[in-house]
Amino acid sequence: MTSFATAVKGLATDAYLPDGAGPFPAVLIRTPYDRTRHAAEARGWARRGFAAVVQDVRGRFASAGEWRPYENEAADGAVTARWIRRQPWSDGRYVAVGASYAAHCALVLALEAEGGAEARPDAVIAAVPALGAADTAREPSGAERLLARAGWWAAHGDRRDSEEGALEKALAADPGLLTRLPLTGLPGRLGRGLPSWTGLWKQRERGRLVSRAAHADVPLLAVGGHHDHFAGDTLALWRAWGGPSVRLLLGPWAHGLVATPGPDAGPAHRLVLGELYARWAHRALAGGLSPGRRGASALGSGDLWLPAGTEGEPHTRRLRLLHGTAFTADPDRPVRSDDLGVPTGGVPDRCLLATPPLPRPVDAVGPVRLRLRATADTPSADWAARLVALAPDGTAERLALGVLRREEPADDEFTVEMGRLTRRLPAGTRLRLEIAGHHFPAHARNPHTGEDPVTAGRLLASRRRVDPASVTLTLHVLPSRPHSIDPAKEILR
Repeated sequence: MTSFATAVKGLATDAYLPDGAGPFPAVLIRTPYDRTRHAAEARGWARRGFAAVVQDVRGRFASAGEWRPYENEAADGAVTARWIRRQPWSDGRYVAVGASYAAHCALVLALEAEGGAEARPDAVIAAVPALGAADTAREPSGAERLLARAGWWAAHGDRRDSEEGALEKALAADPGLLTRLPLTGLPGRLGRGLPSWTGLWKQRERGRLVSRAAHADVPLLAVGGHHDHFAGDTLALWRAWGGPSVRLLLGPWAHGLVATPGPDAGPAHRLVLGELYARWAHRALAGGLSPGRRGASALGSGDLWLPAGTEGEPHTRRLRLLHGTAFTADPDRPVRSDDLGVPTGGVPDRCLLATPPLPRPVDAVGPVRLRLRATADTPSADWAARLVALAPDGTAERLALGVLRREEPADDEFTVEMGRLTRRLPAGTRLRLEIAGHHFPAHARNPHTGEDPVTAGRLLASRRRVDPASVTLTLHVLPSRPHSIDPAKEILR
């Protein structure tokens, strides 16, 4: 194996070439997180017969220019793709590969890069894709993902290098950091310039890449985790992609994939992703994948894999009211996202309902939806619904979450989408449903004034009322015990 460093139009680039005369197919990884951290991954690709090209995006680490997240990746990637195809060690084929922001870089090459076939990849591997600024900043209903975005911008925004854990350090020194208003003032409270922080919240165009995915004409492998913020986006991308062979792998993992398994991961869910990626890439470039949409999704706590797209039958549950038909959503004392405890005294801050213990194990596979009739006395209101599993020993674990923003809410019924659940629930499990007005600090507090939560300077309490008879929770339940499949076989078919 040989390697060398170069620059492509000012973009710092490392190339790792397999042993032998070549030419070779290539993989391209464009990252804002320091290309040198991908050296082991690149060597792994080279050992498997690929020329691996790893590049710092514009304005990051050793690359020239100004760092503007999500703005220049299609154009810069196209320049690099043309450079690859003109090298003597290249056989003219390449796969765009990436995770998180790097997945965005890979996807825009396939969907938005100008320059025709010379710029577009022959296949794409997109893991835990952060599809765009607007997609990552807000829930589909508009609720701001405060903690995740503040953490990312504190670590990576408007700087050439990164300071991992910058927000955690700042919160340790000042636990009230995210409570101070307006949120646009956060950079000053962090003690550093973040001019792009305000611009982030002006981004409103969600779903751009997913809408263009129908026009894709190359194979896709989309990889995600059930516990990842972007699991819904990964699934939407797989469903929308128009290429000839579309594959999905969803496991019980968080954003770091197998490095950060969820609490429901089992031994069968541990995969060597590098080996699987390389085998899929070889087959994709050789035209050896069967057409259509296939893949595998893990059944958490069941140590099984199901065919991608498996969905149970709708099963509606009515829940017993514990307390909180009327409650106060007070942004000065918000329901916290990092605490599954429930207060037992004082003025209720949420509506709390629960089911009896499950008499038998349940395989919940599919979307989770909450339907209710409720009112708020403020011109804007967020409805945060959190589903928690209570084990017989009292251990609490979050299963699903949905945050719906309603402007000028009327006295009518509405639905809160709570994501997708792929989980075996043991016998004896009780389901607890919390309906609140906040989910802080994961999400910004709605000030209840009708103002933008990012720029608002004052907060109002909001009085809520829930009709407990109207509350219905819909899970999708498999009618019989599923059989496990081999995820690698499904991906490589």
